Amino acid sequence: MIENNELAMNMQSQLSFEEFRKEVLGDYRMACVSREVSLLGRREVLTGKAKFGIFGDGKEVAQIAMSKYFLPGDFRSGYYRDQTIAFASGIATVEQFFSQLYADPDIEHDPFSAGRQMNSHFSTPNVDADGQWLQLTAQKNTAADMAPTAAQMPRALGLAYASRLFRELPELHDYHHLSHNGNEVCFATIGDASTSEGHFWETMNAAGVLQVPLVTFVWDDGYGISVPRKYQTTKGSISAALEGFRKSGNSNGLEIYNVKGWDYAGMCEVFEEGIRKAREQHVPVLFHVEEITQPQGHSTSGSHERYKSKERLAWEKEFDCNTKMRQWLLENALATEPMLQEIEAEAKTVAQEGRRQAWEKYIAPIKEQVHQLLALCQEILDEGRGDVTFVTHTMQELAANREPQRRDVLKSAAQILFRHPRQFSSAIDALQSFYDRQLALEKENYNTYLYAAGANSAMNVPEVRAEYSEDPQVLNGYEVLNRYFDQLFDTNPLVFAFGEDVGKIGDVNQGFAGLQQKHGKVRIADTGIRELTIMGQGIGMALRGLRPIAEIQYLDYLLYGLQPLSDDVASLQYRTKGTQFCPIIVRTRGHRLEGIWHSGSPMGMIINSLRGFFVCVPRNMVQAAGMYNTLLQANEPGIVIESLNGYRLKERMPENIGTFTVPMGVPEVLHEGADITIVSYGSTLRVIEEAMQTLSQQGISCELIDVQTLLPFDIHHSILGSLKKTNRILFVDEDVPGGGTAYMFQQVMEVQGGYRWLDVAPRTLAAQAHRPAYGSDGDYFSKPNAEDVVKVVMDMMRE
Repeated sequence: MIENNELAMNMQSQLSFEEFRKEVLGDYRMACVSREVSLLGRREVLTGKAKFGIFGDGKEVAQIAMSKYFLPGDFRSGYYRDQTIAFASGIATVEQFFSQLYADPDIEHDPFSAGRQMNSHFSTPNVDADGQWLQLTAQKNTAADMAPTAAQMPRALGLAYASRLFRELPELHDYHHLSHNGNEVCFATIGDASTSEGHFWETMNAAGVLQVPLVTFVWDDGYGISVPRKYQTTKGSISAALEGFRKSGNSNGLEIYNVKGWDYAGMCEVFEEGIRKAREQHVPVLFHVEEITQPQGHSTSGSHERYKSKERLAWEKEFDCNTKMRQWLLENALATEPMLQEIEAEAKTVAQEGRRQAWEKYIAPIKEQVHQLLALCQEILDEGRGDVTFVTHTMQELAANREPQRRDVLKSAAQILFRHPRQFSSAIDALQSFYDRQLALEKENYNTYLYAAGANSAMNVPEVRAEYSEDPQVLNGYEVLNRYFDQLFDTNPLVFAFGEDVGKIGDVNQGFAGLQQKHGKVRIADTGIRELTIMGQGIGMALRGLRPIAEIQYLDYLLYGLQPLSDDVASLQYRTKGTQFCPIIVRTRGHRLEGIWHSGSPMGMIINSLRGFFVCVPRNMVQAAGMYNTLLQANEPGIVIESLNGYRLKERMPENIGTFTVPMGVPEVLHEGADITIVSYGSTLRVIEEAMQTLSQQGISCELIDVQTLLPFDIHHSILGSLKKTNRILFVDEDVPGGGTAYMFQQVMEVQGGYRWLDVAPRTLAAQAHRPAYGSDGDYFSKPNAEDVVKVVMDMMRE
């Protein structure tokens, strides 16, 4: 019996060893495949098949070790060196990688961006076409990648923070498709040089305060492009510089680990411990992965031989992670030389086959377009009319192009059409039809999905008008908002609000007064003074199916948090071709108050940097509530800019405050008139209404229009309808000259064709070019006042 037990134990041990060997050989195979992809990818760029390339060579083994603990439900927030993670976790295939490298606009070929992002920018869908959130717990998730250094860090905080919320709040435990009891970890990856960015430090500090399961991997290859680490980081080590953040005893903070990027076994062991701690205890962890190499340099745009010494290059060759793993496999008798050679040969084949298939799928539709165009050109030649020499030359050039692009086809067709007038011949007409079809197709490929469509779109939320009783309550504006938010938090457990002073005191203007005490410190939360990561916190939460209202205390301070809103959220639907959504709501307040940094109205900055957002500019708090309702019924991002000087103005309270909606892009006529159309929004409307009293005494009838939203802007062209009646128009706001007023001017004059209906020159009236001065007099002389409006209107009436 003893002998049988020993035999069974030996057999079990042998089985475990075989399974272990199979796993590590599979890991080595993946490392080799990823390396071959990097080598082939660089060649594709240098031979002109691809535009630009940036690869993850030198990080293969570390990323394979990391991916072992990347589980369904987890999120990755990384950067453009993470191809091995994508391969190892099943997020991407080799063929898909090359399809993105070639910029294939077919979403089936490049499911991450449909050719809209450069290579190694991955994403996974989170919402379906019906507006329903996917089973995020059943898939390995990645937030859509970005190129700006450290831009992945703020949202990583929010992705991890969401796990804490899902674990702590019983009312979220039924959302099994979004979280499994908050057990999900956010994996953030970043290059060592990028840890010099403020984004990194603010995120690490916030993660340490909040205690969230954020696991950060710092790939340290010693350089930031050509700049060595000693010029980047205090003490020449990010882990040493972060030592004061280290968690000790009962303190908050981070767990910090140091590993070598070529030590496969060591990384597997340390990663397992740290990630398990993050997952179970919700403590942030940082892995400083040192001695990483970069065999091909930073990117295809340069050579690292220009700035690395011969000694450094020799060291990198010796400590290449794939080379070191190969040695380890041989030294520990896990493989033989012939076995490894076979794996390496197979990896080359896998990479080459993926490249071949991706290229064939990319080039086939273009060659079909070329074929069609050449046939149409031949019809022109057969007619024997027109510029035969030019058509022949164009055909020869296009036929000789072995690797044509879509633009080559359209440019060739356009040049022929430019030389021949419309209706010149039936062959030219056929060419024109071909050109129009192809142009429409390419616009679909490259110019769609800035905003959502269908059930995800805020534009498709039905309008529900505010309803009032015969004797409605009249409240201060902040009280309207307070009652609205109270009802909202009672009925929607996915909604959270947070920001500076939002919690205990109920925000600086009392919109949340008393609500933290009722709904709890988690749902209505105070934060530190960290606008960047307040936005990141909201972005990550929204990516995971929660509905955050992230507050910027004053509009002037939006600048601190603008980068992730612009680079990440505003472009997200576009750069994933409508497969990933981030329905964050940014709440802020601005326009008139007192002083340079509390009276901001930088609308030009906002509308030009946040294309892809809904920009709501309510004139009062009832309208603001309706806009929040609209946004919360869709899956798109929005910013709601409340009027600072409107919180203590009296408003009627609707009976359906929690359900009425304000349609996006639909202006409202506040006062009808016959002589001039005045277009504005927000606080300035009250200034104009004051001016209208004087103008009325002069016999001037003004039609006042509140645009309500700047993005989108007047989708039904109702302002043009007013202009057709009055033939005069004035655009007024509080931005600098050429800011918001210039945008409205362009929309009505150019897009709507309003210039056709003018009797006098149109005008804009904005604030002064400088920041507003302090005090009531400073406000009067810095921003448009009622007398300014009267003067401009009277001048226009005299023309």
